[in-house]
Amino acid sequence: RGWRCAMAAHDDVLRDGPARLLGYANEVGEAFRPVAPRLVLPSYGVAAAYVLLDTAHKASLAETPRARQRAAIDTLAWQTLASVVLPGFTINRVVFAARFAAERAGPRAPAALARWGPVGLGLATIPLIVKPIDEAVHVFMGATVRKWEP
Repeated sequence: RGWRCAMAAHDDVLRDGPARLLGYANEVGEAFRPVAPRLVLPSYGVAAAYVLLDTAHKASLAETPRARQRAAIDTLAWQTLASVVLPGFTINRVVFAARFAAERAGPRAPAALARWGPVGLGLATIPLIVKPIDEAVHVFMGATVRKWEP
């Protein structure tokens, strides 16, 4: 499609470079939820700012108003799913399950492990979920939002 061709001509520094890590700030916040719950909301703010920045960037590369609109919708949907919603939910559930297991272990689990184990597991999970989630969102977008375009 026209707007995607225009974007393909540019290096995608926001999606493929180190700036993409800003989109994962909320996963770090979710991992630290058990020990620093006050970090969670600001971490989602950082991730949302990244999503909006990438959306504005992709829209600015399009040449026509219609192409800008399509680029903005596509980018906003993709980034919201791939950088915020799905990874945030995944890390939240991993940390929740680890906390549940630590609580079930009771006094048999060392206090430091019970407190920091879920955090460490959440952080360790982040790099493992990036590519599978990105690929799943590409498939989903291809079957839905991108299919609906004229």
